[in-house]
Amino acid sequence: MADEGREYTISEVAALTGLSPHTLRWYERIGLIAFIGREANGRRRYTAHDLDWLLLLTKLRATGMPVADMVRYAELVRRGAGTYPERQRLLEEHRERVLKAMREQQEMLRLLDHKIEMCRRGTVPEPPREETARAQGDARPRA
Repeated sequence: MADEGREYTISEVAALTGLSPHTLRWYERIGLIAFIGREANGRRRYTAHDLDWLLLLTKLRATGMPVADMVRYAELVRRGAGTYPERQRLLEEHRERVLKAMREQQEMLRLLDHKIEMCRRGTVPEPPREETARAQGDARPRA
């Protein structure tokens, strides 16, 4: 959480969120973040609320949410409480995609664990040597 009364420069926000200044400007241009305050010289000044919002966006992006869905979510938030059902639907759909990806990753992890255990036991079957494979009619190159 950010300090409530404090304002942050774009460099500070970049350091705190892991987003580059270029990405922060792009997020503002496409409507992911809005109403960023400015100093008299035009430099951006982010609030604690802006920082919290950006941290949420980084989490959504890290889970694979498409930028278009993030923009839609941001638009809904700006429209207010009447959009809760639509926000809920959008988040639930994304949640299902995240769960599917997690299941796929778990499958891959199980395969890796199996291969590691085979190596540990020394029971990994060796692929046929190229000359043996050719003699048996398999002329595919080996990677």
